[in-house]
This record gives sequence, structure tokens and C-alpha cells, in this order.
Amino acid sequence: MPRVLPAVLTCLAAAALAVGAAFGIVAALNATPDQPNVPLVTFESSTPQR
Repeated sequence: MPRVLPAVLTCLAAAALAVGAAFGIVAALNATPDQPNVPLVTFESSTPQR
């Protein structure tokens, strides 16, 4: 029985760390990029634009 308490505390700490990492990853993926979304290459069309 004396080893149950450290095992439970370790599991709770690991679960809290996993939840924090998950929230951090989601926050990083939802961040907007710093650069504008501009195409690097543009092609001229053969038909004149109006």
C-alpha cells in the first residue's frame, strides 16, 4: 500500500503534462503565420485581360 500514493501522483502528473502539451500543440497550430500568403510564381496568360 505505501507505493500506491506515489504511483497515483505520478499518473496524475503525467496526465496533467500530457493535457498541457496537447493544449500547447493546438495553440501553436492555430497561430497565424507572420508572412502574407503571396504566390512565389505568377504566369502570364496569352489572352488579354479586360
